[in-house]
Amino acid sequence: MIPAPRSAYVHIPFCRRRCFYCDFPISVLGNQRRGETSLSVEGYVETLCREIQATPNLGANLGASLQTVFFGGGTPSLLSVAQVERILAVLNQRFGIDPGAEISMEMDPGTFDLDHLKGYLAVGVNRISLGVQALDDAILESCGRYHRVADVHQTVDWLHHVAMPNWSLDLISGLPHLTMDIWEAGLEKAVDLGPHHLSVYDLTVEPQTVFAKRYQPGDAPLPTDQQTTAMYRTAQCHLTAQGYEHYEVSNYAKPGHRCRHNLTYWRNQPYYGFGLGATSYTQHQRVSRPRTLATYGEWVKDFQASGSVYEESPTPALEQLLDRLMVGLRLAEGIGGDEVRSLCDAATWDKLYAALEPHIQAGWVVMEGDRWDNVQRIRLSDPEGFLFSNVVLVDVFQVLDQDDSP
Repeated sequence: MIPAPRSAYVHIPFCRRRCFYCDFPISVLGNQRRGETSLSVEGYVETLCREIQATPNLGANLGASLQTVFFGGGTPSLLSVAQVERILAVLNQRFGIDPGAEISMEMDPGTFDLDHLKGYLAVGVNRISLGVQALDDAILESCGRYHRVADVHQTVDWLHHVAMPNWSLDLISGLPHLTMDIWEAGLEKAVDLGPHHLSVYDLTVEPQTVFAKRYQPGDAPLPTDQQTTAMYRTAQCHLTAQGYEHYEVSNYAKPGHRCRHNLTYWRNQPYYGFGLGATSYTQHQRVSRPRTLATYGEWVKDFQASGSVYEESPTPALEQLLDRLMVGLRLAEGIGGDEVRSLCDAATWDKLYAALEPHIQAGWVVMEGDRWDNVQRIRLSDPEGFLFSNVVLVDVFQVLDQDDSP
């Protein structure tokens, strides 16, 4: 039996401005408008709610209410409290939201005030992901961020004031002009702010972004690969020493504060996705929504008329295996051997060992168990295996996905 989704991702595409590294599907509002004053935002929320209402409840006969909801973006903190409340009400009416659900919301400093924060908390938001990215004003300016360090401190004061039960802080390594001294100082400042969770991402220079037009990866003022590798090791050493568990390639948490919603992705479990550019994963199928407001609106109209965007087609076991390895090896816990074996025939199992064996010898891949045919768990070492995870996965994909036909 295919499990029913217990999580929902809701994309809110609006931002004050587009950051220089961003290639997400967003719509720029400018520095003044937000959900209370923008007809564009109100119209989008209406369309979003229509998509949710038209989506089949795949867990209706199983009592499978939502365990996590994640408002991502974009900048969800540009929504009014009433708009967040309306979306949650529609989700609850359609799928049910468990009383103990984790309800997360991405928020940027400088885009909301204390009254907004109190309102979000009152309507059910119980986890905040704060998009800080850097704790240095010159670095923030160099990547086009709207806020400054003073805004971060004000926001964190508010989070402590309302006793937010769970909040996370994001940082990005590899930004232009970022030195090791600035990076280390930023890590110390971040820990001093007292987040329950930290996400530490390495900059990727995506095509069509401002950064792609200005810089070539590895060229100054971007840090070199050696410098960003050193930043990763430094973050791992500093944060684990401060009591954060490194539970995923880019994520650290105090005990009991892992992001339950993101664990859904990394364990390759099904989830609903709603909104512009969002992807859902249900019935072993991934379905992506259009990335512009106009085409998304038309898509929702067609979806309402047809009642479904899914086709009945079994996903090949090899594709399921590759998906599972790609996301599962991001977790410190790795993947259980029995689960991997359930997606393999004997020949594929042997190929997987052939792909992993050099990386086991290098110490990047850890095999728990006394021998390969009895392996209990496969995981990456920390930090070296995590650092070279892309190399490991490329080798695995090349070996497993090769054509055996004569």
